[in-house]
Amino acid sequence: MKTRNKSLVASILALLGLALLTLPQLAAPQLPNASAEPIPAFHAEPPNGELPPTMAPSLYADKLVFNAYWVAGRAKAVLYQQPCYCHCDRSSGHGSLLDCFVGRHGAVCGTCQKEALFSYEQTHKGKTPAQIREAIIRGDWQKIDLTKYDKDYLPTTHAAAK
Repeated sequence: MKTRNKSLVASILALLGLALLTLPQLAAPQLPNASAEPIPAFHAEPPNGELPPTMAPSLYADKLVFNAYWVAGRAKAVLYQQPCYCHCDRSSGHGSLLDCFVGRHGAVCGTCQKEALFSYEQTHKGKTPAQIREAIIRGDWQKIDLTKYDKDYLPTTHAAAK
């Protein structure tokens, strides 16, 4: 009888311990992005003054890199308002996605390239920088098809693009 009571108490304690372990996870607020990481740095408002120039696309022979820099140079105000999920805000002190293309970082980072091209596409679909940011935070940029940007140079294929 004593052994049975001890087993019952041990089982109850184990269940309570398990409940205590899972309760904080159930009560935690869900972030809009798939990961539990904090949102990287960005500017919530449009820039007040002149933005720095991006690196010249012509410095890069790779078509994808060329196109990412070409887009960045034409969408600086949009990229200024976007976070960059390569977390260069932590490693390089960047304040937004635009900073990746002011220097050479955007040439070697697929995350930056995808987010810049995603921002370009969404801008041409009429989305605001805030709407684009929400989509980036959700991780929608990860679904972008880069093959179309690796075939042709944007200035020739999208000459009318802004």
